[in-house]
Amino acid sequence: MQRLFSMFPGGWPGRGLLLLRLVAGIFLINHGITELLGVPQWTDIVRACLESAGGMLFVAGLWTPMTGALVVVVESWFIASRTGELPTCILLAAFGAGVAMLGPGAWSIDARLFGRKQIDLRER
Repeated sequence: MQRLFSMFPGGWPGRGLLLLRLVAGIFLINHGITELLGVPQWTDIVRACLESAGGMLFVAGLWTPMTGALVVVVESWFIASRTGELPTCILLAAFGAGVAMLGPGAWSIDARLFGRKQIDLRER
């Protein structure tokens, strides 16, 4: 994971990435649950579950690049099948691509698992 990102920014850039991840994640969870509350067919259930799972992973900041790619694929699937609202699907796909390209930021599980480590080599 660390090879995908040169850094996990903190400060204002990290807060901005956290805000972007939270908004995208909550929007994805809401959209997925809304799709499930209708009268879905089997393929709609799969897409809505993938969308909700991607939203939960975004909120947690876990496996962010893969989650972003998953969101782009699922939203493209919605667009191609013409079952979702086009502007909403385009917005969610853009959120997914943006978060996948920018990375998770310092306030994420990815940063805790894969972030830069500081090793102290002084003898005691």
